Formats: sequence, structure tokens, C-alpha cells
Amino acid sequence: MKYRTLGKTGYSVSEIGFGAWAIGGTWWGDQDDNDSIRALHEAIDRGVNFIDTAAGYGDGHSERLIGQVLKERSEEIKVATKTPLKFPGTWPPSPYDNWEDRYGEAYLRENVEQRLRNLNVECLDLLQLHTWTRAWNRDPKPFEVLRKLQAEGKIAKLGVSTPEPDQNAVIDLMRDGWVDSVQVIYNIFEQEPAAELLPVAKEQNVGIIVRVAMEEAALTGKFNKETTFPEDDFRSKYFAGDRLGRVVDRVEKIREDFPDHNLAELALRFALQHPAVSTVIAGMRNPRQVELNVPVADMPPLSDEEMDNLRQHAWLKMFWHSY
Repeated sequence: MKYRTLGKTGYSVSEIGFGAWAIGGTWWGDQDDNDSIRALHEAIDRGVNFIDTAAGYGDGHSERLIGQVLKERSEEIKVATKTPLKFPGTWPPSPYDNWEDRYGEAYLRENVEQRLRNLNVECLDLLQLHTWTRAWNRDPKPFEVLRKLQAEGKIAKLGVSTPEPDQNAVIDLMRDGWVDSVQVIYNIFEQEPAAELLPVAKEQNVGIIVRVAMEEAALTGKFNKETTFPEDDFRSKYFAGDRLGRVVDRVEKIREDFPDHNLAELALRFALQHPAVSTVIAGMRNPRQVELNVPVADMPPLSDEEMDNLRQHAWLKMFWHSY
């Protein structure tokens, strides 16, 4: 395993991190807790020291499993979790929303206490707001509240996860010094962050956590036009209608250009290639997926020619997130 510094947090984190959404047991179909626990142990055994989770991953179930495993380990593992918007309301927030209604101080305090209980810790390594709107950039009061919690010893570092349709909404937060890290969608299809978000992160020493590097597993190449998903798997909507067929056609074009490459490894290496990136979180539901994903950190970087080729496969499609 190789390690990079997560921006101004100063944390040394594994290049491949553990994405813990699926082990929460919601949105990805059935998940066995025994598989989840074995996957976490296998990842730590292989040098993974960064885990990303959230309140919404099984209503805290993912966090509780992580807390259980970490009590059995002696390694220093950094855990990033997320506080969601208060509901009712849209996701991501509407530009007409008041921050008090979605990230009010009483709500943030209560939610952070729940995160602490679930993970069974006294201080969160990294607390991320799970989404954002640029409408709040001029007066980012939620981060003032989080800084109070930081001063009280409840949170060590602060971050934000980008809103899917408007990832650049967090650039002002980076420039104005509100966040230590940003979690961003960046992959062979979604390359827009390379235009401004990633360079600004590098300039401001903001750590970058990449999510969706494999485009919800589509970039592994394992889907075909007949692939179906269970109703409780969010991908049944994400790839609804003609979307799956269009994705499969695009992935096949990548396969044609890289016939000697494993596509999943190629996708992870692409995300790791950018110098602003600190870690790429990959969903790992069982030990076998850990075995497949973690070794990518020790592979050589892609060549300039390979990167130039992959840049031609960029595909703007963020409107999909409305389903």
C-alpha cells in the first residue's frame, strides 16, 4: 500500500480507501454483516487506513460496524463520516433553502453526537457535510457551527461532499478556508473536476477524496445491456431506461482502446493519477472485492499517452442524478 497526505488535515491515508456505503445494508441490495466485517478486517490487513461512511448508510449501521471492527484493531485508522441535510426537503438543497432549516445548529449538534455514539469515539477524525448549495457560500454559517464543535473537541477536521449536479459549488469553501477536505465525483466519464476544482484544491492544500471512481461499478466492465438490479439497489433507477445501454456502449469503447487492461484497475488508476487526489474510496462488500481493489495502489502510474487517450472518454451526464 502507498500513502498520501490528506491536504491540510496532515493525515497520511492509504491511496485506496474503504467506501462503506454498501455495508450499511441499504441502497445496494442485500448485504451480509459477516461479509462486511470480514471485508473491513481484510482491508486493514492489507494496509487500508482510511474509511469513509455516513449517517445515511443504513441509518448508522455502517458506522456501527466500523466502530465494532476498530475496537478489535490496534492500527491507527482514520474514519470520515457525514452529516446529511435535515429533512423534509430536496437533495441536494434548493438554492431557496435557508441553512437554518437544513443544517441548523441544534440539528448539527444532535447529529454529531449520534455519529460519535455510532463510531464509539470521543472525537470524529473528519466530519463532512454530505451535500451543499452554492447559495450558502456567501454566508456559510453551518461551518461556523462545526467550528464550535471543533473547538469543543467533538470534531478534528472538517470537510464537504460535493452536490452531484453542481460539484463546483464548493470551490468558494476551499478558497475561503472553511474545509480541510472535499469529497468529489471524479472518474473516466466525469472529468469536469480537473478543470478547476482539483487545481484549486491543490493550491489551497485541501485534501481530495474521490468517490464513484468506477461509476457505480459500470467502469469495471461487468455490466451488459441485459444486466438487471434488484428494486432495492439504487442502480435500478440510476441506470433506468436507455441509460445502461448507453453506458455499456461507452465502456466498450474504452475496452477497445485498452484491450490489455483490467477496466476496474484502469478506472482506479485514472482517479489516482491527478496530483491533487489523496485517496480513492472503493466500495468493498466482501474480502474478494478488497483483494481486487487494494493492489491497485501498488501499480505503476498510467503513461502520458494512456492518460491522453482516457481524456477522450469524458462524458458529461450529471443530469442523471435527478433519475
